[in-house]
Amino acid sequence: MDNWRKSSYSGPDDGNECVEISNTATHVSIRDSKTPTSPTLTISTTIFTPFIEALKTTTPSP
Repeated sequence: MDNWRKSSYSGPDDGNECVEISNTATHVSIRDSKTPTSPTLTISTTIFTPFIEALKTTTPSP
């Protein structure tokens, strides 16, 4: 995927807590903008929105 773009929720200041996404008609890929050559998470477009909604409602473990 070549069309990587930063999330609009990049964090304060210079956006150093940012993820980038790239999508096709069938998949969305997510990567850490600080390490773009690291592995990516790729999921189907049909589960992308439920995935994001689940992240918003999940409380991180201590």
